[in-house]
Amino acid sequence: MTRALALISGGLDSTLAAKLIMEQGIEVIGICFKSYFFGPTNAIRMAKQINLPLEVIDFSEEHFNMTKDPKHGHGKNMNPCIDCHAMMMRYAGELLDKYKADFMITGEVLNQRPMSQNKASLNIVKKESGFADKILRPLCAKVLPPTEMELNGLVDREKLLDISGRSRKIQMELAEKWGIVDYPSPAGGCKLTEPNFAIRLRDLVKYIDKPSERDIQILRIGRHFRLGGKSKIISTRTAEEALEIKKYLNSLDTAFLIKEFAGSMVVIIGEATKEDITFAAKVAARYSKGKDEKSLKVIYGNYGSNYNKSIEVEPATEEELKEFIIG
Repeated sequence: MTRALALISGGLDSTLAAKLIMEQGIEVIGICFKSYFFGPTNAIRMAKQINLPLEVIDFSEEHFNMTKDPKHGHGKNMNPCIDCHAMMMRYAGELLDKYKADFMITGEVLNQRPMSQNKASLNIVKKESGFADKILRPLCAKVLPPTEMELNGLVDREKLLDISGRSRKIQMELAEKWGIVDYPSPAGGCKLTEPNFAIRLRDLVKYIDKPSERDIQILRIGRHFRLGGKSKIISTRTAEEALEIKKYLNSLDTAFLIKEFAGSMVVIIGEATKEDITFAAKVAARYSKGKDEKSLKVIYGNYGSNYNKSIEVEPATEEELKEFIIG
């Protein structure tokens, strides 16, 4: 029996591509990738809607290393879409033998994304993957040259589609036809496409050669400030963010509180200098209910231990915040 591996991103297009091939009586196994910048949650949800078995592949470290200096450059933000797609296809191609699969499929649509899904980019991805003759793009196959799978009869080309461009009318009609009702927006879930996250990531790799997973995950949380050294000051914006950041803190981090007033949780990640401590205290004062006081007493200490130190500061001014904020 013919078998294919489907790269499932968690979006509608990749799910439809898999379903389209399943409709030809071909067995399909879903492959989803997990990295520091995107996870499998949407892919798992989408796969269930079409009864697609799904394998999750964690390639976080290699993906991050590629992200720092991609061969084909970044997109608008920190997203190396061409290199990322090629890497995914290389991984999937290397799994063909393991799953006894004949080829792999993706949900890419010609010209849907002007930079990463034009004809030249699609061809680069095929070439860079190392498995060019094993890649089928079912949603736009009929506006591309026939693949080996179509020519040798593994796949019926007449049952593939000719979608091109940014309109999603056909995809939405197919989703309704196949009962796929719970799908995310086309924007996707990759953090690298988000402008503020990208700014923070560029800052991180500028100061730290080999960031840890923790360093990367906390980029999602709060307001970030840096005075120029390796340590960084983070101020949470909500109670939910305060709970979230606590998952990543350790006893080497420094935490700050205003004893008399409620406010933001402020922490220094990394070894704190005297200047870092003073500014972090000023940030804590600024984002507390005592922000209009002339000066405030801020207590601080290593996270998880007693806050046995204190400093008296004026709340940070807007000019100071703007000078040191990241993103």
